[in-house]
This record gives sequence, C-alpha cells and structure tokens, in this order.
Amino acid sequence: MQIQVNRGSINTTDAIVERIEHEVEKHMRLFRERVTRVEVHLHHDDGQTPGADKKCMMEARLAGHDPLAVDHSAIDMYEAITGAAGKLERAVRHKIERHKEHLVKHSK
Repeated sequence: MQIQVNRGSINTTDAIVERIEHEVEKHMRLFRERVTRVEVHLHHDDGQTPGADKKCMMEARLAGHDPLAVDHSAIDMYEAITGAAGKLERAVRHKIERHKEHLVKHSK
C-alpha cells in the first residue's frame, strides 16, 4: 500500500508526515491486500472564525472499486489526521462488507 501526502500550501513537519503514515498503516492494516494507495490532502482554513480550521482528506484506492474519500476537521492537524484515518477505516470496511454481501446474494 502506497501512502501519498499532498501538502498543498501547508508547511508540514516530519512529525506530521510520520503521524499520517502511522495512522494510515494502523487503520488500514486489515485491508492492506485490498487498498493499493491512500492519498492524503491537508488543508488549513485561514478564516476569521475560530474552531475546527484544520482539515485532513483521505482517499483510498481499492483494487477493483471506485475510490473512497473521507475528511475530518479539527482545531489541531494531528486530531484531523487521526479522525480522517478512523473514518477511512470505517468506510473501507463498509465497502468491503457490502461487496461481500452482493457476491453472496448473486451467487445463489
């Protein structure tokens, strides 16, 4: 599984990249054979409103399926990364389970 980090205009540290790699590896460990690549996009809203202005978007490429994308906003980039990785795990699990159900239903 390849992890691609798109930093955009955000000045990311090695610690941020390490967190991304750690969280993606941790949350995708059960799906390593099915997920070929995870793309990660980081964004910081420079708006005037306080609150969750850090955003992490993750897109998983599953072999034989359309890509799945999730995002998570938080006040801290580390929290945004962790939240997005958790959402991605749930989305991938749901997609795989639905695909299995479809195969079982149509194999009868």
